[in-house]
Amino acid sequence: MKLLSFSHRGKDRIGVVNSDMKIVDLQLALAPEIVVPETMVEFIRLEGEGLALAATALASQNSGAIVTEEEIIYQPPVVHPGKICGIALNNSASNSRKISAPGHPAFFLKPPSCLVGHMQTVTVRTYYGSVHPEPELALVIGKTARDVNATEALDYIYGYSIFNDITGNGMRAEDLFHYQALYASKEDSDKIEQREQHLSYAGRYKGTDNFGVLGPWLVTRDEVDDPDNLLVSCRVNGETVAEDNTCYYNYKVAEIVSFISQFQTLSAGDIISCGTAFKPSKNRKSIHQANLQLTGGPIEINIETLGTQINPVIIEEREIGLWRLPKSE
Repeated sequence: MKLLSFSHRGKDRIGVVNSDMKIVDLQLALAPEIVVPETMVEFIRLEGEGLALAATALASQNSGAIVTEEEIIYQPPVVHPGKICGIALNNSASNSRKISAPGHPAFFLKPPSCLVGHMQTVTVRTYYGSVHPEPELALVIGKTARDVNATEALDYIYGYSIFNDITGNGMRAEDLFHYQALYASKEDSDKIEQREQHLSYAGRYKGTDNFGVLGPWLVTRDEVDDPDNLLVSCRVNGETVAEDNTCYYNYKVAEIVSFISQFQTLSAGDIISCGTAFKPSKNRKSIHQANLQLTGGPIEINIETLGTQINPVIIEEREIGLWRLPKSE
């Protein structure tokens, strides 16, 4: 099934896409006898019972429950996830550039406030500096996962979606520290030693508003035969900047879920974005050349089986606000 969250006439709704690719409002299809959960997280928690509701709505043939794209505002399929985990440098195309790297998935967190939905405007302020899209396979957790073995990890996935992990390279460079980190000495724990490190924190360059696009739909797990073999493409302002496949991820979907669950409890509705598909297009253009400040939009990301996500881009001419306190005389 293809599930979605949207706003219709000022009300938040959950919908399902029928065989004609039309959107069925679950509440309109099932009312008044059944009350549909108000959020996708609540719907996911219903597990099979929720999917049965969606199936009933599809079978109802209630034409009055069909809404058009022109009538709705797409929201992220999961509007308020508990957390969004992004996997860093997971594409094998980046391996040759790694001077050193861990032998496990490295991940960062993006705040839910960064999310926007399909067809919603991505606003980029000029003071952000260079900003580019990153087309990624996203998975949505279906039930609580902690210390999950890789062989069982796929059972904890509710479904898949498209994620645009928009990244501010300009802010990453601005937030770079080159410093001497302090560690307890391996030889003598009573002593402190210094180690030279380069470090940039992801709060701004990954977590800024509009820097996470999810959708258009949440496609249930049963419709995706192999998440580790899906074609991915990305176009910016009509030009293809990535043609890739999830088979080139260093870590498989099950491994990613298992690894994260060894450190952080995953809950229903949590999102994991599995890494950038950034192999250059046939014309050798890459996402790293697609600075949205210069190219504008729209951004179009297609993932096999999951559909196409489209977002216009607006560049907002703006200087950063007066965030420093006035100096005392």
